[in-house]
Amino acid sequence: MQRPEDAALSRNRPFDPKRTCLLLIDTQNYVWNDKVAESLPGFDATVRQTVMPNLQRLVASFREVGAEVMYTVMENMTRDGRDRSLDYKLSKFFIGKGSWEAKVLDALAPGDDEIVLPKTSSGVFNSTNIEYLLRNIGIDTLVITGFLTDQCVDHTVRDAADRGFFPICISDACATHSKERHVNALAAFTGYCRTLTTQDMMGLTTRSSSAGE
Repeated sequence: MQRPEDAALSRNRPFDPKRTCLLLIDTQNYVWNDKVAESLPGFDATVRQTVMPNLQRLVASFREVGAEVMYTVMENMTRDGRDRSLDYKLSKFFIGKGSWEAKVLDALAPGDDEIVLPKTSSGVFNSTNIEYLLRNIGIDTLVITGFLTDQCVDHTVRDAADRGFFPICISDACATHSKERHVNALAAFTGYCRTLTTQDMMGLTTRSSSAGE
């Protein structure tokens, strides 16, 4: 028989800004730019009309309540990319160290005291020290957004759950190259996380802010 304290656990927990981190995955120039917009007009429209405004709202609300905002971007740590994962090498992902492609989108620019972690695999937990950093800061809840829903977002949700965090995926603050892929991904990892809309999440941060006044 399981312990009572384990049986009482729930994904539906009150928002605590001191223990919650907003993570923006691959919100960088490599993923969304004029060339991508031309080749993937549906993705471009989703990002432009829905995801970017929602990400901006979330970032502003997290900063307002003093919650952590963190970024991860695909970026080589060496000039020739020898540090990349085998999968990145096979997939021909080469985002130069310090390059424009590796830079966070200007509209979501990190604050001067916010962490940006370069990664060379689809899973941020596999190729960065993010878990160590989150533990040091006292984070137990990770609010996951960004690109792509069925790749790096999916991987991060599952890894966060397996490593003892409470993941929350914001369904309209992430996207992939087609609506079908996005919907399928959300359905596939729903058992690993709590799925909220931007408005849902904003409601939690707003109540937290009001309670602290």
